[in-house]
Amino acid sequence: MRKAAWVGLLVVAACGHGPGRAHADRPAPEAERQEMVRTQIEARGVRDPAVLDAMRTVPRHHFVPHSQRANAYADRPLPIGSGQTISQPYIVALMTELAGVKPGDKVLEVGTGSGYQAAVLAEMGVRLFSIEIVEALATSAKATLEEHGYMKNVELRHGDGYVGWPEQAPFDAIIVTAAPPSVPKPLKAQLKVGGRLIIPVGKRYQSLLRVTRTKDAFRGESVIPVRFVPMTGEAQAH
Repeated sequence: MRKAAWVGLLVVAACGHGPGRAHADRPAPEAERQEMVRTQIEARGVRDPAVLDAMRTVPRHHFVPHSQRANAYADRPLPIGSGQTISQPYIVALMTELAGVKPGDKVLEVGTGSGYQAAVLAEMGVRLFSIEIVEALATSAKATLEEHGYMKNVELRHGDGYVGWPEQAPFDAIIVTAAPPSVPKPLKAQLKVGGRLIIPVGKRYQSLLRVTRTKDAFRGESVIPVRFVPMTGEAQAH
């Protein structure tokens, strides 16, 4: 049974971009990234080789504000501005593994944030459609993804992810990085048969759910208790 993970903090911090300068007494980012995967992700039971390889490859320190570069590989969420956070590495890896994606799959991400989850999915070779409701974050995430060569696999737009991306549906998997009070019906409707929706659900107390579409119904399972920032926009009316 997996331990509870607290993955979202309601915080505000100014975003910063540009190259970070490593402290002389700290390991290089590549070494920190390998240690992150070994001690935070593999040690907690994530086993998918493609997920582990992507987490070892994507430079997480380029997807956090400059003021947070020293903490980029720490085992906790970090503020990215506009009251939003980047989830702790383990949660990114867990949600990606639960989604069960493979190269060429069509995937929807609701909540681009810093672009880190998008980069991990792009590294795995999926066709990603990502929506971000905060315009400033959508702009900065696109710039970072372009800088690191990930936009060739990604379409990103500013909008309300509650309604999904119906013109690109159906999707093999949908990953949601903010918590609505209940599972959005439009997102369930945009899954392929056999598709997986990975989503935190709840208000004060939340559960990470995996919802799988079958031929005749939807099958839901609760994975672990979590805490994400709330989904805004249309979600607040439901």
